[in-house]
Amino acid sequence: MNEFIPEPGLHVYTPSELNLEVRLHIEAGFPRIMLEAEISNLSRPASGHLYFSLKDDKAQVRCAMFRAAAVRCAIPLNNGGKVLARGRVSLYEARGDFQFIVEEMWDAGAGKLQHQFEQLKKKLEAEGLFEASRKKALPRYPLRIGIITSPSGAVLHDIRHVLQRRWPVAEIRLYPVPVQGVAAPPAIVDALNKANRATWAEVIILGRGGGSLEDLQAFNEETVARAVAASSIPVISAVGHETDFSICDFVADLRAPTPSAATELATPDQAQLRTSLSRYVRVFQQQLQSQLQRRMQQLDYLAHRLAQCDPALRLHEQAIHLGKLEASLERAARNRVKETQVRLSGLATRLHLQHPQGMLDAYRLRVQTGRRGAERLLFQNLQRSRSRLNELGRTLHAVSPLATMGRGYAVLFAAKSGALVTKATQVTPGGALAAQLADGRLHCIVEHISTETLESGVQPGEPGE
Repeated sequence: MNEFIPEPGLHVYTPSELNLEVRLHIEAGFPRIMLEAEISNLSRPASGHLYFSLKDDKAQVRCAMFRAAAVRCAIPLNNGGKVLARGRVSLYEARGDFQFIVEEMWDAGAGKLQHQFEQLKKKLEAEGLFEASRKKALPRYPLRIGIITSPSGAVLHDIRHVLQRRWPVAEIRLYPVPVQGVAAPPAIVDALNKANRATWAEVIILGRGGGSLEDLQAFNEETVARAVAASSIPVISAVGHETDFSICDFVADLRAPTPSAATELATPDQAQLRTSLSRYVRVFQQQLQSQLQRRMQQLDYLAHRLAQCDPALRLHEQAIHLGKLEASLERAARNRVKETQVRLSGLATRLHLQHPQGMLDAYRLRVQTGRRGAERLLFQNLQRSRSRLNELGRTLHAVSPLATMGRGYAVLFAAKSGALVTKATQVTPGGALAAQLADGRLHCIVEHISTETLESGVQPGEPGE
């Protein structure tokens, strides 16, 4: 028997040494990776660790999820569930089993979207699109507001309601778009480009109601985010509710939790503005009065100095000049106050024209007009029905047998059976008949039967041959 002699310099491994070195190589060669697959062979031992396999239609990988990671897992795990797992590749040295150590796990659909969301957020943030220094200031008193949203949702109604209450002088222009689905991102980008080309709007509100991560996906697309960032018109992102964030929220010039809140942030409050305007008028009047008093004191002082020097001519000239300045100042003050009052009156008139009472009166007039039209139509239909009924009555009277019997004709019945007699062959001589006339009935006995018709020359009442 030949004895095996290892080659010089060749290291002989033990199983534990081999598994340790393989594990080190595997873990060093594979950073943390994402794996999408179906759960199978799920085991939940008392230790709190989870053991299972992740498989597709061709292969499977043994997996372990230790207790700390399993406690943090927010989704239910069941055999057959499609998941997106993040972790590291390793080797279980004791058995030499290749395995995947799962550190985080999500539902395959939501997890993929969340991962894409985080990746895009990091990318755009690194490019500086979230920086506060690049965000544009909103106009203080906007009169033209662009709305990018679905025309069938509640967003447009909410915005109009807030504008009616806070700033009814503003006009809005809707750029209708779908707010979810594959058609939404290109439509939103196109609407932003149209609004910027038109340069009509002073501020743009991009909004929709809340929803899940899947519902908000259109506002997490890179093309939409870059279109928002590239807008020369300030954009307010009003996507979702308080807890919902989208990529658009980070790149927009301002983020609002709801479309209603966005409208409030974009517009001043007319009540506060009117209060402030009244306060400014009072302050201006006070300052004007104070300035006039100082000028009058100055005039008195100059007059006193002139009186001491007795420069009569110069004093007279200065008095005339100061009088002109005073008159000019008073005129300017009156004109300024008048202009302010006219502007305030114009705003009040516009506010009154948009008051809901006018709309209510118009709708009430339409209802009254419609009611009178309906009554007129009902009366016409009733008249036509009455005329039709009279025509049918005359037609029915024309074909009634009573009118025929009134001209001397009779209807014959068999006396026993009551059957209508229409042919001579239905009776026999000696048979009993009943003849119904217009004013009574005759009971007759048949004596003779003739089968000749009136056309053959036999007259009624004459017996046949």
